[in-house]
Amino acid sequence: MKLTDMTIPDGLPIDGYGPGFFRIAGEIHEGGALVAEGTLLPWQGPGDEAPLMALEGRVDILLIGTGESLTPLPNRLQSRLEAAGLGVELMSSPSAARSYNVLLAEGRRVAVALVPVP
Repeated sequence: MKLTDMTIPDGLPIDGYGPGFFRIAGEIHEGGALVAEGTLLPWQGPGDEAPLMALEGRVDILLIGTGESLTPLPNRLQSRLEAAGLGVELMSSPSAARSYNVLLAEGRRVAVALVPVP
């Protein structure tokens, strides 16, 4: 079967992950990460709401990886993000990383917030 390489026009692809880290654009990042608009920021997890709310008007889709398994967001955060115009999708961090890369390659205005897997 012929495989086609994915090209990422702009942005930082997520190349891999492991216990407590993500490899983003070839660099190891320890801990949680928020990747949006070609920028990587540390993210402390679902309680760290301000950086997510700051994405209003800047991205259309926000993928939130909640670690090894799907976990609901606290304090109605998902509702507030959606009210701010963000399409929010919760999933495991590995799934969020893969989905982010696909949407980024499609040229979508996408961001991903990731909790590391243990």
